[in-house]
Amino acid sequence: MMRILLFLGTNLAVIVVASITLRLLGLEGYLTEQGMNFNALLIFCFVFGMAGSLISLFISKWMAKKTTGTVVIEQPSNSTEQWLLDTVGELAREAGIEMPEVGIFPAQQSNAFATGWNKDAALVAVSAGLLNRMRPEEIRAVLAHEIGHVANGDMVTLALIQGVLNTFVMFFARVVAQLVDSFLRRDEGGGLGFFGYFAVVIVAEIVFGLIASAIVAWFSRFREYRADSAGAKLAGSGAMINALARLKAETQMPDEMPDTLTAFAITTGQTRKLMERLFASHPPLDDRIRALKEAAYRQ
Repeated sequence: MMRILLFLGTNLAVIVVASITLRLLGLEGYLTEQGMNFNALLIFCFVFGMAGSLISLFISKWMAKKTTGTVVIEQPSNSTEQWLLDTVGELAREAGIEMPEVGIFPAQQSNAFATGWNKDAALVAVSAGLLNRMRPEEIRAVLAHEIGHVANGDMVTLALIQGVLNTFVMFFARVVAQLVDSFLRRDEGGGLGFFGYFAVVIVAEIVFGLIASAIVAWFSRFREYRADSAGAKLAGSGAMINALARLKAETQMPDEMPDTLTAFAITTGQTRKLMERLFASHPPLDDRIRALKEAAYRQ
């Protein structure tokens, strides 16, 4: 229920922010009696496309805490929590970023994630299962991987890419609908009509959205390799490889990470089919381990 309310609240915020912005710009309508105003349409799509990504980015830490049940460590209550704070602080200093918030979320699957709108105001969280089953050097490597995401600015970059792609999905879907409408008016005189126009828009957005999703997934996989490389530099190649191997051994366990955070988790399990790989946010763990071994061999 909480996730549904958060989803509805986020979308309402997008609509309100975008509507106010468009009203201030005087660009609420892009369909005129003379046809489509492409400049107004592009601005309209940009405002709506970027608003969703940027609002999600700015509330990402709050959303992550609510959807995963992450408890931020304010004052360590035991030696494990103190070690977590000390380790993240050390890794953050080595990576040249401010100390992130550190939390633990109640999932039995070994996993971790990093999020936040700013590399100096991030959140790094690990699952209870990871703390219970991994050795300290492996946990340190997982933390280094997440710190790598933060230091690389991956959350901001992913949000900007998603926003730009949202813009073009909306824009080209409406251009296609307008072209179909114009073609029908010329040949049959009736055009699409109100409902027909938006039906074409929805179908075109689905098609273009699939292409955009594949692009976002490709970048997400690319940044996983970069975060693995950063983790290897901060914690050692051997520890990073061992941590990924331990995660691979647990891929049969159910994934307890919310869909909104799968791109920010260190693993989402194995993907074997071609289409699964095309839209997967993470490369196969075997490929990530192989890349680390090859990098270590070249050094």
